[in-house]
Amino acid sequence: MMDLNNRVAIVTGSGSQRGIGREIAGTLSSLGASVVIADMFQEGVDSVVKEIQDAGGKALGLVLDVTSEASVDQLVSKTLAEFGRIDILVNNAGISQKVTVEDMTLDDMKRIFNVNMFGLFLISKAVLKPMKEQGYGRIISLSSVSGKRGGGVFGGAHYSASKAAVLGFSKNLAREVAKDGITVNCVAPGLVNTDIWKSMPEEIAKTVIDSIPMGRPGETKEIASTIAFLASEEASYITGEDIDINGGSHMD
Repeated sequence: MMDLNNRVAIVTGSGSQRGIGREIAGTLSSLGASVVIADMFQEGVDSVVKEIQDAGGKALGLVLDVTSEASVDQLVSKTLAEFGRIDILVNNAGISQKVTVEDMTLDDMKRIFNVNMFGLFLISKAVLKPMKEQGYGRIISLSSVSGKRGGGVFGGAHYSASKAAVLGFSKNLAREVAKDGITVNCVAPGLVNTDIWKSMPEEIAKTVIDSIPMGRPGETKEIASTIAFLASEEASYITGEDIDINGGSHMD
């Protein structure tokens, strides 16, 4: 049912070899969207663009530093020059660090927030003007189960705090722009089957899996499919929401 033909989507942090962002970009493309692959690393960007184009999709690759206002503005300008509009923004870029509060420094806190929250703010703000002018937009941001329950498998208190901030920011923004035809939602994944998970020691991995009622990590396609729904017409009356995707490890 979902059809994203004639839609243009930006996916930040989408250049990783086996990350969630890559899966999101591929899923949106498979539904007909033209996708902007935005990541810090040129090699990763080029790889995902080629993958989408080889599958018959339309993709533009741009190097992006979400913490730089100039880089964000350049991304938006180039996207508009190439496609003429921006319909969907997926805020996937993020970083983490496993450290206790006792060992954490102020610079650690600033580094995590600069990417996970301030970078998200910069690009979300930058796409509002074209979205308002066309009377349509979808902003979907990745929070985390860590931001809802205070910690998880990876990351420290600064990561949890940044992901909680994403939730509060998104709900407020959703209220501000609802009248403009723009919806703003979040997804909050739990453990996902990525390279980080695969590198976990077996003993720790078993403990984590035992805490998940479904008894397994999530797959990147399960996160991407939920985001694709929120980006579609079928989700037109959903805004200010956060969807848990965690196999039952956290239930609101």
